[in-house]
Amino acid sequence: MRVAIDLVKDGAAHAAVSAGNTGALMAISRFVLKTLPGIERPAIATILPTQKGHCYVLDLGANVDCTPEHLLQFGIMGSLLASALEHMDKPSVGLLNIGEEEIKGNETVKRAGELLKESGLNFYGNVEGNDIFKGTTDVVVCDGFVGNAVLKAAEGMVTMISASLREEFSSSPLRKLMGLVAMPVLKAFKSRFDHRHYNGASLLGLKGIVIKSHGSADIYSFGFALEKAAEEARNNLPEKIAARMGQFQ
Repeated sequence: MRVAIDLVKDGAAHAAVSAGNTGALMAISRFVLKTLPGIERPAIATILPTQKGHCYVLDLGANVDCTPEHLLQFGIMGSLLASALEHMDKPSVGLLNIGEEEIKGNETVKRAGELLKESGLNFYGNVEGNDIFKGTTDVVVCDGFVGNAVLKAAEGMVTMISASLREEFSSSPLRKLMGLVAMPVLKAFKSRFDHRHYNGASLLGLKGIVIKSHGSADIYSFGFALEKAAEEARNNLPEKIAARMGQFQ
């Protein structure tokens, strides 16, 4: 991992992709590449499937305790990430909270909402957990503690649904036959929510592009992480984040 990050720093590589330990990758990347001006803490961002396609969620575990300013920075970086990869002009940004009302949440989240509203981003307002999978916004911002819990809960739900479907369709000869009839629909469902399509989390806020692949990724899913790294490099994402933070400051 250190060799790969050094290559990015020296300009010999446009990006680094690793399936190694997340904490070690973040620590090495932050130590070698440093953070961009105006970014106090890097964030981990990934894509989650929604009813409308997918959305970008950050942070997913790099920062357990965040200030309102950190959440604002996450919103800016997430918006630019969505713009770069999806070619959107102004992606909508939502702040994950326990309710849509501005009076809901702790003081950190309420203050972050005020900062995001004044930031010039396409800020939707507060969103709840179910809004992530509804596709209410293109970007969802939260601290790393909440984001990691949401991600693991989503992974667990998909695993449970897949196992339950297999169990139900194999419980009797008649249901096995029904399963054969429903096979095209089941394959389409599996493809739509295949976690391999969403492999590759971006370490945002660094002076270089670093992508964290899942440790158990196969060749197919690792390809998506590589493509994400290439797309960020083609769109000069770190430079765009630095320029936006300079304008904001």
